[in-house]
Amino acid sequence: MAEQQEQPAPDAMLTRIGQVVMLHHGGDREEARRRFLDLWTELGEAGNPLHRCTLAHYLADTHDDPEDELAWDLRALSAAEELTDGPEDPGGDPLSIRGFFPSLHLNLAADYVKLGRPEAARSHLRRARRAAGALADDGYGDGVRAAIGRLELRLGEVG
Repeated sequence: MAEQQEQPAPDAMLTRIGQVVMLHHGGDREEARRRFLDLWTELGEAGNPLHRCTLAHYLADTHDDPEDELAWDLRALSAAEELTDGPEDPGGDPLSIRGFFPSLHLNLAADYVKLGRPEAARSHLRRARRAAGALADDGYGDGVRAAIGRLELRLGEVG
């Protein structure tokens, strides 16, 4: 008799966030922002850091005002940093979202560019580049690395 491997239960909040992401990618930015904000209210400032990071990361993209976008991207980074001090997963890595850090810092760099703050942008861009080693060699990782490279060129940074 073969042993059954336990599959983790689906995370209902991440599923709900994913559904709103699809709505946003489908073009309904205003409705996505409203639903994301409803989920944020439900989570609260003390909610699960993984959920807060994911939600804030995507919520930032629904804002037109660069200051609002920056505020949500900073919330995402703060929540992600909480996870680096957490328990370890079975592979021995911190149960964090290390693979998100390049994207989180890249988003902050782009926010600071929009706000005319090139030094802050360069600082986060360098952090994105340093964190890029955590990215897998897949489409997501390739896309984030390419975006880092494009912003480095725009800001005159050496990759």
